[in-house]
Amino acid sequence: MTPASPAARSALRSGIISAAATGCLAFALLASPMARAQDANPVLAKVNGAEIRQSDVTLAEEELGPSLAQMDPATKKENVLSFLIDMKIVAKAAEDKKIADRAEFKKRLEFARNRLLMDDLLGVEGKAATTDEAMKKVYEDAAKQISGEQEVHARHILVETEDEAKAIAEELKKGADFAELAKKKSKDPGASDGGDLGFFTKDQMVPEFSAVAFALEPGKISDPVKSQFGWHIIKVEEKRNRKPPTFDQVKPQIEQYVTRKAQSDYVTQLRQAAKVERLDKPAEPAASPADAAKPAEPAAKAPAKK
Repeated sequence: MTPASPAARSALRSGIISAAATGCLAFALLASPMARAQDANPVLAKVNGAEIRQSDVTLAEEELGPSLAQMDPATKKENVLSFLIDMKIVAKAAEDKKIADRAEFKKRLEFARNRLLMDDLLGVEGKAATTDEAMKKVYEDAAKQISGEQEVHARHILVETEDEAKAIAEELKKGADFAELAKKKSKDPGASDGGDLGFFTKDQMVPEFSAVAFALEPGKISDPVKSQFGWHIIKVEEKRNRKPPTFDQVKPQIEQYVTRKAQSDYVTQLRQAAKVERLDKPAEPAASPADAAKPAEPAAKAPAKK
């Protein structure tokens, strides 16, 4: 075999180096997505060889939620990781004692599994239904009902007896300043604000109070009015038609409503399609007087600043 010339050997060496470099580059390009994925989800601890990754900590934080709310991120992560380490250790000890083979454990495991399946599916259904279009329709329907409702801005002075109320009414007729009298003599928590109640709708106050306040013209002062809280003297500052909040102001509440309604409707739909057999006897409603069967009236609200 003829020995290769120095030029040939140099060319061969360059080719080998070039091929090796190309191979390393290709491997790096192929391996980089995997490496990046591992970097994003690093192993934080090992317990008897079992890994605990960042994704495990994130999931635990979501599950533990409220109990971690007041912790700073570093403390939260440390506590959750410590909890997961303990959980793996104790879970292994439980497995060694064959706790997972117990009938009661299997029932609880099945319940937990079904609950997770239900929550996951309802989450998917709720998210799918909660579109901007659906939320805006709910908002527009509610806004139509609110727009025509009247609001009153009023002040009041609250005292315990009719005689006190009449005496204050006389002072007001002589030109006393309503807000100053409220600060000095009203028993209401809003006395320090001159008895200012802000704007309110009819159903936000007790009926006796609302009837007088909504009948008064702006700038007028009422005669003493009796309610369950005592005696009131009312001054109406202004009236207006109630303005609905903007969509953005109530979007979180609307989103929650649309989501829960969609989930409830979906459960109703599934239940109607299922064959459900109740083998127990439904409880009889408790006996009650005829008038107790009527819907309870909402609790009366004390006049208070909104």
